[in-house]
Amino acid sequence: MADQAPPVRDRLRPPARLIAWVCAAHVLSMTGFATYPALLPGLQREWAMSNTEAGFVSGLFFAGYMAAVPVLTALTDRLDARRIYLAASLVAAGGTAGFGFIAHGPIAGGLCQLLVGVGIAGTYMPGLRALTDNTHGAAQTRAVSFYTAFFGVGVSLSLVLAQQVSEHLGWRWAFGAAAVGPLVAAAMVLAGLPPRAARGAAAESHLLDFRPVLANRAARRYIYGYAVHCWELFGSRSWMVAFLTFAQTLVPAPLSPAAIHALANLGSPAASIVGNEAALRIGRGPVIVAGMMLSGALTCALGFAAAAPWIVVVALVVAHMALVMSDSSTLTAGMVGAADPRLKGATMAVHSTLGFGAGFVSPLVFGAALDLAGGNRSLTAWGVAFATLGAGALVAPWALGFARR
Repeated sequence: MADQAPPVRDRLRPPARLIAWVCAAHVLSMTGFATYPALLPGLQREWAMSNTEAGFVSGLFFAGYMAAVPVLTALTDRLDARRIYLAASLVAAGGTAGFGFIAHGPIAGGLCQLLVGVGIAGTYMPGLRALTDNTHGAAQTRAVSFYTAFFGVGVSLSLVLAQQVSEHLGWRWAFGAAAVGPLVAAAMVLAGLPPRAARGAAAESHLLDFRPVLANRAARRYIYGYAVHCWELFGSRSWMVAFLTFAQTLVPAPLSPAAIHALANLGSPAASIVGNEAALRIGRGPVIVAGMMLSGALTCALGFAAAAPWIVVVALVVAHMALVMSDSSTLTAGMVGAADPRLKGATMAVHSTLGFGAGFVSPLVFGAALDLAGGNRSLTAWGVAFATLGAGALVAPWALGFARR
């Protein structure tokens, strides 16, 4: 059954206040997202992990996300998204706390990362679904833009929280503190959004039948573009602190690796929002082409710049994250706009599954490339590893037809 007009009381709900409230919950839901990458150098030494093993633990987060998101997001066509958000928040909190107080090696740590991935699978896209169900017209487009952009704020908060708590109380308590965020986020979503009956796919359709989504050519281009974007973004985020740690063995810096990474992520929301606003004025194709080409070129070069002066490295990392994020909300807003309203949840499910599926594979490929090219003490190896992330962005605009348009 097609979407109906919202009740009068929902149309009168101030959209700016609603967007701000859900974005704040979104940030808190992610406090455990970057705890492992932020603490990776120390954990790698303590657990004697190879780069491939460290990448495997990181990748299990995305494996959990990829496995859960098709079901949990598609369920928003049938159930109130708030209920899914609540259950997933409990899983995210449990996995994060488990890493801190149960894990003593890469296997247990990887299983906890898997649970964190499952939890965020049930908060990220279902949270976006709940927000778009309560906004309409131009407000909905900007809601998508701000929500996806604030992913970077959540990453920054997670990095800073992990670093600060770890320095004062140890890495286990850093995970324990991060487990609180998803619980607060769940309470905010339940209190701030009204109950809403699902109005999506017909009851007779199969929950995991995504063929109608993939048959939608307009939505499909944005979905595949998002997968390329996530390959570059999550591979970079998984290894950035480790890369900056290596760079500081060559040229010392007054800022810690986690602080530099957090600084870079703080600038990414503005880049994403500006990208979406530009897309509304000049079209999505040019913004996506420019973002992918520039970010791909810089990503391919970033690893080879580790020996540059520290201020240059910081500037390159900040620019790298801004360029990678410049087309993030443009791709997601394009997907939402092109989706069949009856299958919005299913379309979001495919979008997120392929995106985070790429995020599962790319840290593994990065770690393997790092090992094969000489290890994490080799500048050339870091350059090769980063090139595995950026190459796809250089090809995708033409392969997906954005450049031709």
